Amino acid sequence: MRNEVTKNDIKKMEEEIEYRKLVVRKQAIEAVKEARAQGDLSENFEYYAAKKDKNKNESRIRYLERMIKTAVIVSDESKEDEIGLNNTVTVYFEEDDLCETYKLVTTVRGNSLGGRISIESPLGKELLGHKLNDRIYIKVNDSYGYYIVVKKIEKTVDDGTDKLRSY
Repeated sequence: MRNEVTKNDIKKMEEEIEYRKLVVRKQAIEAVKEARAQGDLSENFEYYAAKKDKNKNESRIRYLERMIKTAVIVSDESKEDEIGLNNTVTVYFEEDDLCETYKLVTTVRGNSLGGRISIESPLGKELLGHKLNDRIYIKVNDSYGYYIVVKKIEKTVDDGTDKLRSY
């Protein structure tokens, strides 16, 4: 599966790779050297912990590089009155009689507990392109779905500062 990301997501991943290579890698190598200098490696917990941290960092670098290599870049632009990527949306769930607020993000930035839903989720897919006061049917599976109503759209400028413009 190819992950859909924005140019800003790519930039953030590249910054993390650079930080991990220039700062974290040096710290991890130094920690391994210090632990190795303590003597007998067969009973040296600090050595194994330092090696584990070093390997975890290298694994994260490889993961991010693979993500960048295989990613599909998507645009985060949308019409002024339509829901698009990086917009914050308040929706009314008719079945539950409650309102929830979500930010639509790419799959790599999704965090449902933090109010960020992926544009690949059933809710995220259906919200894209809709306008204020639209009533939308969200199909979960063949036997269940629910209706929501778009109550508020906040356009987000994704420059890393998350500035909002309300409509």
